[in-house]
Amino acid sequence: MPQLDRDRLESLKAGILGAIATAMIFTILLLINSSILPARFEALQELRIDHLAVTELISCAIAAISGFLFGITYRYIVRSDRNPHLNSGAVAAFSLVRGLAEIDAGLHLQSHNPWWFGLVVLESFLLFAIARVALDIAIGRNWVKTFQ
Repeated sequence: MPQLDRDRLESLKAGILGAIATAMIFTILLLINSSILPARFEALQELRIDHLAVTELISCAIAAISGFLFGITYRYIVRSDRNPHLNSGAVAAFSLVRGLAEIDAGLHLQSHNPWWFGLVVLESFLLFAIARVALDIAIGRNWVKTFQ
């Protein structure tokens, strides 16, 4: 198999792993944000979701697509030099872009509850940090190969 095809396959594997990790974590966080937190904190009552709607499914799909793109990008960032600043920078960059975009949309669509803004940014960091851990494990076990 030519090197270009191998690289594409490895990028696809990294992207799929990133998508699965972020979709799973997003789903868990959605359940926590919509049921556990509103029951315990009155300031978060507006986050309560009684049943899943199309918007939550779309949000999960968007998180998965973001995770897919993160996985591909992270594979190219992680090289043989193992620079922790690059790895953490990738997580921070993707997290801030996603989190700040949601805050920007929330300023126009939702109430201005500061707890919601904080949760959105924290959620983004968790999504990509856990995707990074999954990718680091996969790379460490040679399930996904870094870009050379």
